[in-house]
Amino acid sequence: MGSLDGRVAFVTGGAHGIGRACVERLQRAGATVVFGDIEEDAGREVAETLSGGGSTPVEFVQCDVTSEEQIAETVRSAIERFGSLDVVVANAGIDQPFDAATMTESEWEAFLAIDLKSVWLSIKHALPQMRGRRRGSIVTIASIHAFVTSTGKFPYAAAKSGVVGITRALALDEAKHGIRVNAVCPGYTRTRMLMSGIESADDPAAAEREMLALHPLGRIAEPIEIANVVAFLASDEASFVTGASILVDGGLSARFV
Repeated sequence: MGSLDGRVAFVTGGAHGIGRACVERLQRAGATVVFGDIEEDAGREVAETLSGGGSTPVEFVQCDVTSEEQIAETVRSAIERFGSLDVVVANAGIDQPFDAATMTESEWEAFLAIDLKSVWLSIKHALPQMRGRRRGSIVTIASIHAFVTSTGKFPYAAAKSGVVGITRALALDEAKHGIRVNAVCPGYTRTRMLMSGIESADDPAAAEREMLALHPLGRIAEPIEIANVVAFLASDEASFVTGASILVDGGLSARFV
């Protein structure tokens, strides 16, 4: 996997799941990592754990990704403290099902603020510095649900499709500045969000067996397997990859029956 020595990365939603795995994986590749999350205790624990065992700094900033002011300040502070911002991983997101006929306008706006607007905000405030240095790698975390979906995924599928759209558009717009923009689209991954859904089933063990059986590889992903793809896209080994949306789903989207 490509080296990120001397690079500075910003990760949103880095306290749990895929985001946490990205923080750890990018640090292992040599990057200094600044990550934000709304959950202060969990974020500080991650930073303390990784700072104690890693060779490069990992810093946590409590940050509401729906707040442009907080995102702007986090990015500004990271650049001021470490001199640059080379990688952005726009990971923060939630999955909460709604009935399209009863979802309120305020619920819609709150959901899209986390799953879609925050991606734009995280990129927006990194772009001026990346453009000035003519270098940067932006990785958005979309989902398999941007391509294929299932019942109960409104408005999650809509938001993640929007993330892929942002990625494609900015890959074209920012190429002239030497900035690459790519999306990673995970399938089922062993995260807190997914496991809480399994645990809420009438028969959790049966629900998990059914989920595993859907996958050609016979299992679901571990967060680090998603983070490995993120680290590749962030590195110079992916220097000719931009505008891509990479499905990391154990073959799930390849099957028909």
